[in-house]
Amino acid sequence: MRDSRVRFIRMQGFTTPHVDDELYSALMLQPRIVGATVALGLVVQSPSLFLVLSAVLLWSALVPSRNPFDAIYNYVVARPRGLAPLGVAPPPRRFAMTMAGTVSLTIGLALLAGAAITAWVFEGLFAVAVIQVVFGDICGAANVYHLLQRSLMARPSHSSETVR
Repeated sequence: MRDSRVRFIRMQGFTTPHVDDELYSALMLQPRIVGATVALGLVVQSPSLFLVLSAVLLWSALVPSRNPFDAIYNYVVARPRGLAPLGVAPPPRRFAMTMAGTVSLTIGLALLAGAAITAWVFEGLFAVAVIQVVFGDICGAANVYHLLQRSLMARPSHSSETVR
């Protein structure tokens, strides 16, 4: 397995000792579906498409045990092939879903409001992010999660004593 794939799996928050191509393929189903949906959205410029995508992504982040993308993988791919199902997404993956859902919501609302330039800017950002994940094994949103975690951990703790 390529190092970039192992780094991608780890960046998503999976800490299992042995990672394999099956886990990588399972994790890549969601970005591929999102990427195809974004590509379609770029062509048709439908606010409904982006709003539905936003709802599904935000639902997946808020209720990870009911993630429809993981359910598709578990029932269509894993079960018939006797593979291990995907469990609940770890925090970095849920953070990435939240960011993607928020960007999709922004695009949908911009299209509804007739703010075409705003929609195009966010569509471009979304397209670049999806391309990075699907073709580069780099999830910028998961990287942001880890950077925020490190910066919060590096903050000095405040004691309960009052400063005079």
